[in-house]
Amino acid sequence: MLLTSPTTHWMCSQYQMLWVHFFAVYILTGFICLLLHHEYKYIALKRLSYFYSSDPRPHQFTILVRSIPSSSSYSISDSVESFFREFYPSTYVSHVVIRRTNKIRSLLIKAKNLYKKITQLRKHNRQKNKQGDYFRLFGQDDGLIDQYGKKLSEIEQNVRLHQSENSLATEEARAAFVFFKSRYAAATAFHMQQSVNPTQWIAEPAPEPRDVYWPFFSESFMRRWISKLVVLVATTLFTLLFLIPVVIVQGLTNLKQLEVLFPFLTSILTIKFVTQIITGYLPSLILQLSLKAVPPIMGFLTSMQGYISHSDIESSACNKVIWFTVWNVFLATVFSGSFISLLSVILDPKHIPERLAVAVPAQASFFITYVVTSGWTSVTSELFRIIPLLGSLITRPFSSPDDEFEVPSLPFHRDVPRVLFFGLLGITYFFLAPLILPFLLAYLCLAYIIYRNQFINVYAPKYETGGKLWPTVHNTMIFSLILMHMIALGIFALKKLSPASSWMLPLPVLTLLFNEYCRKRFLPIFIAYSTESLIKKDREDQNDPRMAEFYKKLVIAYKDPALLPFQYTSNTDDLFDPLLS
Repeated sequence: MLLTSPTTHWMCSQYQMLWVHFFAVYILTGFICLLLHHEYKYIALKRLSYFYSSDPRPHQFTILVRSIPSSSSYSISDSVESFFREFYPSTYVSHVVIRRTNKIRSLLIKAKNLYKKITQLRKHNRQKNKQGDYFRLFGQDDGLIDQYGKKLSEIEQNVRLHQSENSLATEEARAAFVFFKSRYAAATAFHMQQSVNPTQWIAEPAPEPRDVYWPFFSESFMRRWISKLVVLVATTLFTLLFLIPVVIVQGLTNLKQLEVLFPFLTSILTIKFVTQIITGYLPSLILQLSLKAVPPIMGFLTSMQGYISHSDIESSACNKVIWFTVWNVFLATVFSGSFISLLSVILDPKHIPERLAVAVPAQASFFITYVVTSGWTSVTSELFRIIPLLGSLITRPFSSPDDEFEVPSLPFHRDVPRVLFFGLLGITYFFLAPLILPFLLAYLCLAYIIYRNQFINVYAPKYETGGKLWPTVHNTMIFSLILMHMIALGIFALKKLSPASSWMLPLPVLTLLFNEYCRKRFLPIFIAYSTESLIKKDREDQNDPRMAEFYKKLVIAYKDPALLPFQYTSNTDDLFDPLLS
């Protein structure tokens, strides 16, 4: 009878445990795909339900037309009127040409700042009057108030001059909002190529009036293309340069490197408590503080790409922050923060699973700490809103009673990528380091409770897109699953478990097929509404007596805020009314 050695018994148990990991990967993939399908279907139905239950909205009857051909004999407004009267005679209603209002915006900002200064000086004078202080400074304040008041009056006159029709006629952009009698007519117009030249008369769906981003309105096809290219280059450079703090963080996790670089720290690093702080908590804290600057920078860069809606800017910035986080926080940390290491992995795709299988498990403790320091602290600070509170306390002495309180809205490009990244960590470390799961579960429970409270009691949406951000969430989860499959494939290959490696190959293929099914089945609902939905809603509105009034308001719905009347001075009303016909 053959006797088995302890080593052989240990190898058999390890072999069996690897098969447990194999089945766990399959079960988790199937479960997540079921959840994704259910959520995609649920949100798509909610989107349709929202559309059917909503009242007529201006953006449903409007398209945006860019790259309108210019002519020396006709204005942009005349060209738009002539074009749509000719090709859409039965459905065209009217249009609004977009104006370049950058000069007016800068003047309005100056006027607002001057008005704040005058208000502060008057407040200061009232306080000194109550205290019986009639010294020299009082007269200086009065002089400053008069001086600022004259400047403010001059700016208001200048704004009125720029807002006049004669001035605005020379500031027409080659873009216009065009209005139609029905939703179906507007959808048909933006789906069709308007001109033989595809770079002219470019039509696209119009955003909500409150969603329009007016300051950077790139009306030219070539300008938009160049701006997108420039922003792409800037985003890439910023992503690569951010490897510097990642390298610093990785250096802190390696005691030997610290002792070589900083020999004077050798005696301090022998203390256990100090080493735990330096290698455990400090790297995650530095990385978290560095990442605070990423969403604002990505939002700023995206705003210069030529998008004309806040929702498109936030959606694009959200995608940039997600992939920035995956590259710099996950991959760069896993591969020791070296750009050369990352590049060598990308240039050798055959060995990517093996490299991931070796590197990802080694960073499990770092990411557990990262969940605690970044996840828990961020979600609890969201409840108290410490930074906005400090900002309010600092600016309160300089604010005036006339300042309107602005209800905050959730910056999606800041919070959504963070939640999705923690989802990626949970999926990839599910079978590698299950110890991370309780920390992630605690984070998700806290996030659900706190963000639910914020949505109900704190935040107010500035615009409504009907759940158009969900495809981004879905695609990130699919990427997380594929990444987990690659890591599992590499681990089974390193452990010489060839049957498991072979049976792992169909899993990413099946996941991608599932994603393709979701793209065909649900994604079109998030891009545009169907003919069936549009005609149903149009038929419901045919007998609505409010539609005549709606068409009248439709023409003035898309009006640049810079062209609205304003008045800070206390002169007569007829003097400062805008000269707009």
